[in-house]
Amino acid sequence: MLHRCNEQLQQFSHVNKKALDQYVNFTEQREELQKRQAELDAGDEKIKELISVLDQRKDESIERTFKGVARHFREVFSELVQGGHGHLVMMKKKDGEPADDDDEDGPREADMEGRVEKYIGVSFTGQGETQSMKQLSGGQKTVVALTLIFAIQRCDPAPFYLFDEIDAALDPQYRTAVGNMIRRLADTSNTQFITTTFRPELVKVADQIYGVTHKNRVSRVNVVSRDDALDFIEHDQSYNAE
Repeated sequence: MLHRCNEQLQQFSHVNKKALDQYVNFTEQREELQKRQAELDAGDEKIKELISVLDQRKDESIERTFKGVARHFREVFSELVQGGHGHLVMMKKKDGEPADDDDEDGPREADMEGRVEKYIGVSFTGQGETQSMKQLSGGQKTVVALTLIFAIQRCDPAPFYLFDEIDAALDPQYRTAVGNMIRRLADTSNTQFITTTFRPELVKVADQIYGVTHKNRVSRVNVVSRDDALDFIEHDQSYNAE
């Protein structure tokens, strides 16, 4: 009987005798991993909630800022273009059509799918017709661009602005309107405007005028009088006309 039992036991010689200890050890590791997974899942849920809240706040901030800029855009456009009306429209991915532009200054409640990426651009609407910037002439594009800059300036003024021949494509009445607006903003908002120009309208409203000359591959900057600057511009225009 003992011999038979020993023979039967030999059939189980390949059995892992540490299996019980390993089972207990692996069970403890599994429980620890499950606990860690639960903590990570909870953290992931909190992060998703935070992202959702931040996305909603960004949407609200964008729309609040946009409405402020759009309100000033209408005001500035009517000042630059006598009898003209223009406003900005926010374009969104959700429906591909312009969002309603109401006059409420407060933010609209963003939906759950709200993301900053849903905004795809801004269109300009003038005289009741929405137009693409590609449809505008060079002067019209300049007027719209300057209107947007001045609208942003009224929302969040910068210490100074540097304009490089912004009046080159403008008609005389628009150059006069832009010059008057720059003069008014410089007097009332403690903002400095530095412009380069070959037109008389900006020169007439400038506090300080500098003439830049180039000779022997060297540029020179000198203070000039308003009369000298206007004479130079008149001569330059006459030369170009010939």
